[in-house]
Amino acid sequence: MRRSILKSLLLFSLAAAGLHLEAQTKPTDPWVFAYFKEPGSQGIYLALSRDGYTFTPLNDGQPWLKPSEPGEIMRDVFLTRNPDDHGFRMVWTWGWRGNSIGTSSSDDLLTWTPQRKVEIMGAFPNVHNTWAPETYWDKDKKQWFILWSSAFDPVAGQTEGEGLRLWASRTKDWQSFSKPEKFFDRGFPVIDATLFHRSFAGKKDVVIVLKDQTPDPLRYNERWTSGPTVEGPWGPLSAPINASWSEGPSVIQVGDKFIVYYDHYRPPNPRFEAVETTDWIHWTSADDKIHLPAACKHGSFFQVTEAEAQRLLSRQDSPASITR
Repeated sequence: MRRSILKSLLLFSLAAAGLHLEAQTKPTDPWVFAYFKEPGSQGIYLALSRDGYTFTPLNDGQPWLKPSEPGEIMRDVFLTRNPDDHGFRMVWTWGWRGNSIGTSSSDDLLTWTPQRKVEIMGAFPNVHNTWAPETYWDKDKKQWFILWSSAFDPVAGQTEGEGLRLWASRTKDWQSFSKPEKFFDRGFPVIDATLFHRSFAGKKDVVIVLKDQTPDPLRYNERWTSGPTVEGPWGPLSAPINASWSEGPSVIQVGDKFIVYYDHYRPPNPRFEAVETTDWIHWTSADDKIHLPAACKHGSFFQVTEAEAQRLLSRQDSPASITR
């Protein structure tokens, strides 16, 4: 009884101090899928799922957040919860070419801070692109870890630049950033890496799933490896787990199934697809189980509480408020 009273007093004190308390999500809580549609200038869309397989568009299928700055696009969105369980951080590809990523944050997924262009590869004047950023909280170092892919144009005296590799930077406040460093290089081009904190076979580790962009012999599909932290070190890569012409992987866990969603983008039937596993060795197609919004492209998945889901469901923009 005394412990219960003390806990209640603590919660009351925190609330009185103006600190927001958000319930932590549970494995059975709803999922949200954040994605974009072509052309990438339309903005970010959200969809909701109760089972991790069927996702229904929110806001009547209208964009949830649209680009606000000249020349900005919003592709390859990654949306994650802050480490204190209050608020959210979003990053995305700002431009098809260039040295920048986009970022914004929100307390409630409804109201967002001004969209900001971060020239994260500004120290590299010959960088060609900065694609598909994702960000993770490094609890050991108490800072954000940002991961993306970049390639480089040739400099004077060269005929070719460096191909696509994974790069990383770190920040504590989203104002100052460490100088980017090459993060993962196995001698072949790589894009669209995603990290997943895994509890499996009695241990916890981090899985990295990435697109092998090798053109000859053609790969263009997903492989994975694992390591003890978000910075590795990483073990041997697996064989491909899906068909060629696939990219933009995301990993979620539903029950004992680990599901890798990805964008199978080649005509004549481009669509989101998925493979699933229980042992990280044997993979089967989940295409007949999944239902995602039409024309959805490379995005990310995260869980919300039921209260947050109801808040998301309450938003319905009027047609007059939509600009193209």
